[in-house]
Amino acid sequence: MTDEFRTLFDGSTLAGWRAIPRVYGRWNPGGPAVTDLMAQYGIQTPADPEAHPAIWTVEDGAIVGRQASLGYGGYLLSEETFGDFELVLEMRPDWPADTGVMVRRQRDSWEGFQILVDHRPSGGIGGFYGNGLAGFSAVPFAIDAVLDSKGLPIGLKVDDPAASAEPVTPDKIRRLSYAAKVEDFLAVWRWGDWNELRIRCVGGALPVITTWVNGLQIAQVDTAALRSPGYDPAAVGALLGERGHIAFEVHDHDSNFGEARWGPGAACRWRNIRIKEG
Repeated sequence: MTDEFRTLFDGSTLAGWRAIPRVYGRWNPGGPAVTDLMAQYGIQTPADPEAHPAIWTVEDGAIVGRQASLGYGGYLLSEETFGDFELVLEMRPDWPADTGVMVRRQRDSWEGFQILVDHRPSGGIGGFYGNGLAGFSAVPFAIDAVLDSKGLPIGLKVDDPAASAEPVTPDKIRRLSYAAKVEDFLAVWRWGDWNELRIRCVGGALPVITTWVNGLQIAQVDTAALRSPGYDPAAVGALLGERGHIAFEVHDHDSNFGEARWGPGAACRWRNIRIKEG
């Protein structure tokens, strides 16, 4: 790994990035289409997503992502591809906003490893999800919002497992080779302010991925050793290869979460994006 970081965002334009719609692919390599599985389970998603990509702008030196009308999401994809690297950036998502950073992302399909920034009820920050990789979930904890007397969010708290829409199970934690305690995360998270996310991705086609938030190690997953239903490391490595794109996500709505996944007018913000390769 080289000693120098270089910037991936010039602070004023989207040069080096391109917006693409949130289009689902297969559930796992060679497996069924995600949309077919959603229909099977009665989950409705926005129709014709290609016609409604998310809206990406540059505002006050930050990349800002918002849904298009009708709850449509999308991605902002790097033009470059990367192998082993360390990525550092600052993020500021509204509540609720279901977003994240994808690594080893494919250019023309949705597969890749996602570092979660699910700043929403039952969300996880700094854990992992496998887009098109059998939907594996490897997360250390889940969070919810502290509400004031008017019902407005004013901070984060531990998600209540009894009321959670996506409870953190022992299996989700066991998929990690390192998992932070939620109390430690809550102590460093800055509500309504910028937070630093650091991602290290090393190890070829099946990397070890590690995350930090504001200097606190949050999670680590070894994608070669990961065990989850339908996840085949050999097939994943063959599909993704040793290089891929980086992408930011704006999630769409679905009939399960609706506006609890992305609130009306919500945005995610990214700035000071820099990378060290090798």
